[in-house]
Amino acid sequence: MKPIKIDRSKRESHFPAIEKRYGEPMSYWFSQMKKMKERKYPEQIAFLKENFGFSQAHANALVMFIRGSKLSRRFETPKELFESINNSQAKKAKEIFSAIRSSHPKLKLVVAWNQPMLKLGDKYVFGLSFAKKHILIAPWNPKVLSILKSRLKGYEVNKKTIRIPNDWKVDKKLLKDMVAETLKSLKS
Repeated sequence: MKPIKIDRSKRESHFPAIEKRYGEPMSYWFSQMKKMKERKYPEQIAFLKENFGFSQAHANALVMFIRGSKLSRRFETPKELFESINNSQAKKAKEIFSAIRSSHPKLKLVVAWNQPMLKLGDKYVFGLSFAKKHILIAPWNPKVLSILKSRLKGYEVNKKTIRIPNDWKVDKKLLKDMVAETLKSLKS
């Protein structure tokens, strides 16, 4: 039997809690999921909940990790994603990515978790998400928000993101510095 190819993602952040709460290493849970690999998403979730007492959040994290989140994929390309959001947000997103890529041209614009992201190789570096009245910008390493804390006064800073209005005047230096700090953390 071929091993399941596992797509590494932020769903991994649930793994320590899953191991602690359900008393088995992730290798055990991956082997359990192999038994269910041909089943549909709801059956996989039910299997974990009914047989092992998984919470919905933990079951979803494991199932979607194993599935590579492909079932929820709505956009194949950034272009498709940008066409699905309002024009002003699409324009602002393109301006943000352009500012970053002007000093970091090796970064590739991709869609992950139905959001536009910048990657270097297989590592995520920066991403955006959209709400009706704002955009969230996210350096992939949340420690960057601590490092640049003094420059983020006046912004609504969450645990891993910064909320900006749709009409934000793009702060190119701040964006470039965020990405530079994230890239530094990848090297260490």
